[in-house]
Amino acid sequence: MLNRLPLPRALLVGLLLGCGGLAVAAVPPPAPLAPVPSERQWAWHQLGAYAFVHFTVNTFTDKEWGYGDESPAVFNPTAFDADQIARTVKEAGLTGLVLTAKHHDGFCLWPSRYTDHSIAHSPYQGGHGDIVREIADACRRHGLKFGLYLSPWDRNRADYGQPSYLAYYRNQLRELLTNYGPVFEVWFDGANGGDGYYGGAREVRQIDNTTYYDWPATWKIVRELQPQAVMFSDGGPDVRWVGNERGVAGDPCWATINAAGFMPGHADGQQLNRGDRRGAQWLPAEVDVSIRPGWFYHAAEDAKVKSPAELFAIYLTSVGRGANLILNLAPDRRGIIPEPDVAALRAWRAYRDATFSRDLAAGARVQASNTRGHDARYAAANVIAGQPGAYWATDDGVTSAELVLEFAAPRTFNLILLREYLPLGQRIAGVALDAWDATAGRWVECATTTSIGAQRLVPTADITTTKVRLRITAADACLALSTLGLFLRPPA
Repeated sequence: MLNRLPLPRALLVGLLLGCGGLAVAAVPPPAPLAPVPSERQWAWHQLGAYAFVHFTVNTFTDKEWGYGDESPAVFNPTAFDADQIARTVKEAGLTGLVLTAKHHDGFCLWPSRYTDHSIAHSPYQGGHGDIVREIADACRRHGLKFGLYLSPWDRNRADYGQPSYLAYYRNQLRELLTNYGPVFEVWFDGANGGDGYYGGAREVRQIDNTTYYDWPATWKIVRELQPQAVMFSDGGPDVRWVGNERGVAGDPCWATINAAGFMPGHADGQQLNRGDRRGAQWLPAEVDVSIRPGWFYHAAEDAKVKSPAELFAIYLTSVGRGANLILNLAPDRRGIIPEPDVAALRAWRAYRDATFSRDLAAGARVQASNTRGHDARYAAANVIAGQPGAYWATDDGVTSAELVLEFAAPRTFNLILLREYLPLGQRIAGVALDAWDATAGRWVECATTTSIGAQRLVPTADITTTKVRLRITAADACLALSTLGLFLRPPA
C-alpha cells in the first residue's frame, strides 16, 4: 500500500535532474522500514483527537451497562439536538465523532429492520426517529468525520451465543455501513458475554471470544462496504486499544506490535499499552477515556467533569505519545452535551490554542551533522518548514545525528514537538534535546525521550536560549524526521 500514500517528490527515485546538459540521478529516498501504515491508517494518524458519544437507554436508567430488558419506552430525549453535539465537538477542536449505535443492552439508535428493540418502538419522534442519521448528517454539516460503535455483546437477544446471532449482528453492521454515508472508524468492543436478559432467559452466557465471532468474516464486511474505515479492537486489525481507560499511552508507545492471536477482548493489556519496537504489525494505539467518571450521563457526576488542565494532561499522554485520543462525551436526558462539559471543552480548546498558536522554532537557522546525499530535498530546514511530505533525512547507515537551531534573539519554550515521516515507518528510538547556556559556554541537556512516531510532545521546565540541539541517539534505520517544534505552555 505504500505506493498509494501521498509521498513527496523525493520518493520519485527515477527522476533525473538536468545539469549543464548532463543527466544526474536524484538521490534516492530512504527505504521504508517495514511495517509501515496502510493508506487508511496514515489518514487516521492525521486526525489526532476526536470524540466518542455514548447515548442509549442507559442515559435514562442511570446505568453504565444495561441488562437488556429495558423497554424502548424509556428512551425519550426531550430536546435532542444533533447539531449541538456536533458543534460542541467541533468547537473543542476535535476532528470526528464515533457514536454508540448499539451498546451491550442491545437497544438500537436506528430503526433496524432486524429487531423491535430499537428507537422505532420508542416515544422519540413518535417512533419515526433515527439518532444515527441525525448525528451522521450533523457531522457532515460541521465538517467532522463520522464513526460507529456496534457492540458484539447483546444482552437483549435470545440467540446470543448461537450461530444465528452472528447473522443478526452482521446484518445490522451492513445496515449501518450502507445507509449513513462515509465512516472513518468502526469500533469493536471487547466485552464478551456474561449475565443478561437474553429474550427472557435471564441467565449467564459465556462465549469463546477467540472463535465465536469469527472476526475475519465480520472484518471482511467492513472492508467491502467502507474500505477507507479503520477498525478498532484489542487486535485491530487497523487500530489497537491502549490497554486502559485512564487516558495514558505507554512511554514508549510503539505503533508496531506483535499481535498474533489478538482478538477483541483477548490481548495482553501491558503489551497493548507499549507496543513492540520493530513489531510485525503496524497497529497504532487509540486512547479511550471519558470526560466524566462514567461513559453515560449521570446527574450525580455533573460536578466531576474533567478540568481543562486534566484534559491537557491526557492530551500529552495520548496524542503526545504517538497515539490518537478518543474522548467520550455523554449527552444528558435532554439529548445534548451538558453545560459543565461544554465549558470544560471550550477552555481546553482555548488552552491548546494558546499553547500551539506560535511555533518558536519558526525562523531559526537550522544545521545538521548529516544530510542525505547533501540533497536539499532532505535538508535540515524541512523540520521547521511545515510542508506536507517534507522531512530531514540522513544517509543510509547514519542512525545518530544532530540538528542545531539558532535564533536571532533568545526564545523561551517549555514544550517540544517531534514527528517522524510515518510513510517510511517508525525508525527513531532515542532522542535528547540540549539548550545552549551562554553564560557557561556549554550545552545543557534539558529533555530526553524514546519513540517518536506520529507525534511526540515532551514537556520541560521553562527554557530561555538562543540555540537548541536535537540529538538522535538511537534509531533502527537512517532518519526521516518531519517536524521539530518549540512551544510555550501558558500557566494552567
